[in-house]
Amino acid sequence: MDGGYRYRHLIWATMMLSLLSTMCNAQAVTEPPPIDPQDLQDNICSAARTCGECIALDPMCGWCGDQGYAEETNFRRCDLQANLMNKTCQDITFPESSVTVVQNDPLSDAGEGPSTEAVQVAPQKITLKLRPKETADLTVSVRQARDYPVDLYYVMDLSRSMQDDLDNLKELATTLAYEIGNITRNFRLGFGSFVEKTVAPYVDTAIGSLMEPCPGCEAPYNFRNHLPLDINTDLFSQRVNETSVSGNLDLPEAGLDALMQVTVCKDQIGWLPRARHIVVYTSDGSFHFAGDGKLGGVVQPNDGKCHLNPDTGYNTKANEYDYPSIGHLNVRMREQNVIPIFAVTAKQMSLYQTLARFIEGSTVGTLAQDSSNVVQLIKDNYEKITSRVEIVDNSPENLAVSYTSRCLDEAPRPNSKVCTGLRLGETVSFDVSVEATSCPDNNIQKFSIGPIGFDESILITVEVACECECEASAVPNSEYCTNGNGTLSCGQCACDPGRYGKQCECSSTDDAGTSFRDKYENVASCRANTNSTSSIVCSGRGECICGECACFERQNRKEIISGRYCECDNFSCERYDSELCGGPDRGECVCDEKKRRSACKCRPGYVGNACGCATSTAACIASNGLICNGRGRCNCNKCTCESPFQGETCEVCKTCIGKCSSYRPCVECQVYGVDISPADCNKCNVAVVIERDLPTINGSSLCVFPVPEGHSNCSQTYSFVYETLSNGTILVHLVEPGECGGDSGSGGNDGDGPVVEKDASGSEIFIFVISTVVAIVLIGLVLLALLRAATFLHDKREFARFQKEQKSAVWDQAQNPIYKPSTSTYVNPLYGK
Repeated sequence: MDGGYRYRHLIWATMMLSLLSTMCNAQAVTEPPPIDPQDLQDNICSAARTCGECIALDPMCGWCGDQGYAEETNFRRCDLQANLMNKTCQDITFPESSVTVVQNDPLSDAGEGPSTEAVQVAPQKITLKLRPKETADLTVSVRQARDYPVDLYYVMDLSRSMQDDLDNLKELATTLAYEIGNITRNFRLGFGSFVEKTVAPYVDTAIGSLMEPCPGCEAPYNFRNHLPLDINTDLFSQRVNETSVSGNLDLPEAGLDALMQVTVCKDQIGWLPRARHIVVYTSDGSFHFAGDGKLGGVVQPNDGKCHLNPDTGYNTKANEYDYPSIGHLNVRMREQNVIPIFAVTAKQMSLYQTLARFIEGSTVGTLAQDSSNVVQLIKDNYEKITSRVEIVDNSPENLAVSYTSRCLDEAPRPNSKVCTGLRLGETVSFDVSVEATSCPDNNIQKFSIGPIGFDESILITVEVACECECEASAVPNSEYCTNGNGTLSCGQCACDPGRYGKQCECSSTDDAGTSFRDKYENVASCRANTNSTSSIVCSGRGECICGECACFERQNRKEIISGRYCECDNFSCERYDSELCGGPDRGECVCDEKKRRSACKCRPGYVGNACGCATSTAACIASNGLICNGRGRCNCNKCTCESPFQGETCEVCKTCIGKCSSYRPCVECQVYGVDISPADCNKCNVAVVIERDLPTINGSSLCVFPVPEGHSNCSQTYSFVYETLSNGTILVHLVEPGECGGDSGSGGNDGDGPVVEKDASGSEIFIFVISTVVAIVLIGLVLLALLRAATFLHDKREFARFQKEQKSAVWDQAQNPIYKPSTSTYVNPLYGK
């Protein structure tokens, strides 16, 4: 009794466990993610061999870490995520991108928000997690605050030619401070000047000239900081009035040296960290740039560092370092958020406009000869600067950053990072896309995005996923890898030296142990060319397991990779009419083991590489029963016609007359036994009836041809008309020629009979063409002769008229009025008295 109870209980428990197992399995597989039909084909993920390679290969790729996944099913571990889920992989590594805003203080003017300082750019910090070739999107908002602090540094060319400009600046210093105060209440002014490097040939190096290069002039210098930025406007006026001009020899000045020192000497100039930094550059001359210093023996490249004496304000290293390059200066100005305003004379406008194109955010204005308009110029260009917002970044090479601007109420503008026409207090935004193009050396990278001239930017930290977490927890000497002969990492074995195979089951030493073969020798039998190491193992479409190729399985189970070296398949043969091997009715894709490639095996009735050529001639039969009308060849059930015949069956001849030429071969083969072979003659769908007189048949033409050679003793013609019977047969009514010297019968073809058509034979066409050409040539020659005759007659008449006028000419004889003879005669009045 107890045994029966236990037996029934055991059966019941087994049934319940089976039911639960079925329910669990059903729950696991009842809702696989949908797979796009294109995903069933080979995809980009197939090339990866490790988890790190897989996630770096493409954002759509995922890695299956299940043990035995690839070994038991021969599936690829790296595959599309949907494919892995459909194949019930449980441990899928698929890093997902994310955008995390770390700090996002709202935009505000100074004193409005939680911070006492203005916030002009939001957000402030962002962290991105990206996979290679994946893009993350974020939005940057920019708002220029009202009454934002302005640091304005005035740097002036003080060569001798700028004397009147300096005099006007002394008078306008107070006005300048007043106008800046109308723009913002929080501003500071500074003043500096530049001349030239104090070495020959830029200046006169004689002792006297170095002390006083011109009467009343100050000794030359490269750059001098007269006044660091200061809120005291009276001090600005005082320092300007204390300044004197200097002198140099060449026309270009050391303006770029001055701009570099003004930019990088933050402490000496006094730039505030949260202010708009503006440099007003005034000059009536051009500038030296990198390389010009070699003329004076200054060959060391500009180091882009500050060399101002804190006590005197002079540049102490001007004669040791060359002038900076324009690109170097632009980098330093962008780093320090310095924006220059070039106020130059009209003569130098073109040069400085070119310079401004290479310095981000800069503007150019025309300075009057005496700088009388400098205040208005600064005001106008400041408004230009504040009415424009341009975004820049310093992203590393492996990150691609693109922008779309959203300026006020305008529509989004892709590939644009500039907004113009703005007023203080207006907000604009930019959509930013960041793509990791490749894996960097350091997976964590930082860069910033911000507007030109702003001391605020967004700090972006990018984490590029190029490694899998499972790689960090690899198990060395795992028993899964055939008795500990490898490291288990992310579900697959990384074999120790001397071992290979999916589970390190193969050894580089043979079973007998009598000889040693390295890994190349073991996989040599898996190469199509065993004598070449360049031959790909298993054609790149399988794995060499202990000397034999195990071909990969395709996601589409109907597509099969085959062959000893996985060199064949049933899906890559040539196509005809977009169908593999022309479709299943024409052929199939099989493995040609002799040629070691896939090839089409055509079904009966078809030939060709893609089975695109039909051997049947049914479509080539003309209406007269001949193949291609006897005027062409039938290839792949299509006619290739001889010239001038055309059409599907070579029955169209635009240069031939009617259907006479079409029926002529069949007529002549049946009546005279010529033109085509007896076999083709039997195929003619033409019946010939010999008549004494031709009947009148509507729609038919009277066909007239010469009797074939050898069938008449003289030049004779035969004629016929034709009609189509109800069964499709062409009935020809033919009248043979009479005796030589007589005419062939014409029956009832007088008056309203059919139109007479004659054979346009090759000789007649040739004669016609030759005759036409000769006629054209003769007409041309006649026209040339007539033209030559007309020209000759015209010239003859003109020459005769010339001769007549020459003979009738009467010339007056006179003495030159200015001629004086060599002798003179004088009469003495007293002679003889």
